[in-house]
Amino acid sequence: MSTPNGFPQHSGACVTQSTEGGAVQDLHAKKAGKAAKKEAGSNGVLTFEDPPSAGTSLNETLKLLPDELKANMKIKSVTPRPPRKPRLERAASLDEKSWRRWRRFRTSQESLTDPNETSSSNGSLQEASLSPPVRSRASPCHQCCQQNSLNSSPDASEASPVGKSRGSTSDLGKRASEISSAFGGLLRGKAFVGGKPRLSQIMPARPLPPMELNVASHTLRTANRIDSDYMDYRHYSQHKFGRVSSSLSDTRLHGNGMVYDNCSTDSMKSTFSLLTPIRSKDVRSRSYLEGSLLANGALLGAEELSKYFPDRNIGIFVATWNMQGQKELPVNLDDFLLPTDPDYAQDMYVIGVQEGCPDRREWEIRLQETLGPHYVMLYSAAHGVLYMSVFIRRDLIWFCSEVEYATVTTRIVSQIKTKGALGICFTFFGTSFLFITSHFTSGDSKVNERKLDYNKTIQALTLPKNVPDTNPYRSSSSDVTTRFDEVFWFGDFNFRLNKDRETVDSILNQNLETDVSKLLAYDQLTSEMSRGSIFKGFQEADIHFRPSYKFDIGKDSYDTTSKQRTPSYTDRVVYRSRYRDDIHAVKYSSCPVIKTSDHQPVFALFRVKVRPGRDNIPLAAGQFDRELYLIGIKRRITRELQKRQEQKDQKSSSVCSIS
Repeated sequence: MSTPNGFPQHSGACVTQSTEGGAVQDLHAKKAGKAAKKEAGSNGVLTFEDPPSAGTSLNETLKLLPDELKANMKIKSVTPRPPRKPRLERAASLDEKSWRRWRRFRTSQESLTDPNETSSSNGSLQEASLSPPVRSRASPCHQCCQQNSLNSSPDASEASPVGKSRGSTSDLGKRASEISSAFGGLLRGKAFVGGKPRLSQIMPARPLPPMELNVASHTLRTANRIDSDYMDYRHYSQHKFGRVSSSLSDTRLHGNGMVYDNCSTDSMKSTFSLLTPIRSKDVRSRSYLEGSLLANGALLGAEELSKYFPDRNIGIFVATWNMQGQKELPVNLDDFLLPTDPDYAQDMYVIGVQEGCPDRREWEIRLQETLGPHYVMLYSAAHGVLYMSVFIRRDLIWFCSEVEYATVTTRIVSQIKTKGALGICFTFFGTSFLFITSHFTSGDSKVNERKLDYNKTIQALTLPKNVPDTNPYRSSSSDVTTRFDEVFWFGDFNFRLNKDRETVDSILNQNLETDVSKLLAYDQLTSEMSRGSIFKGFQEADIHFRPSYKFDIGKDSYDTTSKQRTPSYTDRVVYRSRYRDDIHAVKYSSCPVIKTSDHQPVFALFRVKVRPGRDNIPLAAGQFDRELYLIGIKRRITRELQKRQEQKDQKSSSVCSIS
């Protein structure tokens, strides 16, 4: 079938009208399955009673036009094109794919909302325009015709990127209604203004749950902490230090409001580094010696303390061990210093030794080797064969004051320094600590002598010296333990059980695991503390372990020599605080694995409350034993390599025999 002009007519033909106004109209028509009913309203809009089908002919639509318009129409034939073959593209990164999806989404929004656009990427009929045609560019109607020509074939309909619903009856009916409306407006000289659907903003069904701000664990929160003033860095970092990456970085998290101050960033990458960013103006203005307690930027102030310890509690390990002067040290100290019961290591380790080994330096190296590179020795001191070593997390050495120590000899002959006391004190943030290790007079019946040792110690220890007292109004010049916030006293106090060996053995043979109250009923120290004659104001955690003295070396049995000494709780750890409930005992136990002495080590774990301090105290400024640190780490690496070599040799020396 041909048109009067001699051109063949196709179902997908494009009609271009050239009027005096120069308007270009896109006329798309499909065959209708049902007859269309024309209604002439006041607005001149043509409507269809039923949705037309895909087979509506163009002639039925052309009948609606005047003869003048038909004369000026030009009909062009368009050959349907086969569907395009998929192009092979290189693999795009996650950011490129995200950018493309965002760009396509923006383009589709613009095509749905822009009334002057000529693109037909969404496959819908574009609005009529009365502007004159531009010959230097491809006609928009020609583009529409090409797409609709492709859509008329089944293959093209399937290859359409818009979706499967393009060829549906309801969709075609809507387009036919738009065509009729366009013709009605054109016949009456009115510009068609059709409403297009707009994408509504996607909103969540309900508010998102708030993120937990306090995600801190019981362990030390080191350096991966965000200052409260870091909120100012979020917008600045997005513009200045933003980086293109497929990973979820802090920049995106901060931009989305997912990370706040005082939240841990252990598992996140940082735009700057793992350290807290500091503004240049803060570096210029901060003065760490201004003596301020709560000022912004104070080194020992509340802001810095909350960054490292949000709950303001520090974990402290305190241990005492009478080594009996043995030269041989245990092969492994892990069970002693790193018990498996608590999941996390402590922030501070304080170890006191009585009758220490001849080589004190070797003992300190072994401690450093066991604790590893996360800890440094803040200070160590000795008084004869009394040793004390203080190890602390290496991130915390900047918040310690200068360390001071003093000694007391309780023996009449002062040259023999086997009995006495050694005290070490320092201030951590705003809390002052005093650690005392003692070796009191031995003997089952010498309780009064041990009391004298205690009284002499609290009077003769001249501490603190240069570090100021945090609360001088609650201090006493006659008692050193009143001049500090937190005091830990541990050692071989030599208090015994007031019972004969046979009775004690009969109680021990009852296989007591946790209930040792029957033994503690005869304990001398418990009795004296209840009377207030010794360790005034001190407390002791509940004892649930067997007596730590006296064992046969290398065995689990108590003294089997001719002396038959009664097992006793000679090794103890007691504590006191200026403030109520500042110290909480977590664990109190012994270490039966170590058998190189007739005493078993005794240790206690504490949670201690720490308060902010002032910056006007003499600071240690990160001082620690660097030489010991390097030797201990080297020993640790060497031990690990030797262990691996032994395992390798054991595997290579194994022989498989086949019978």
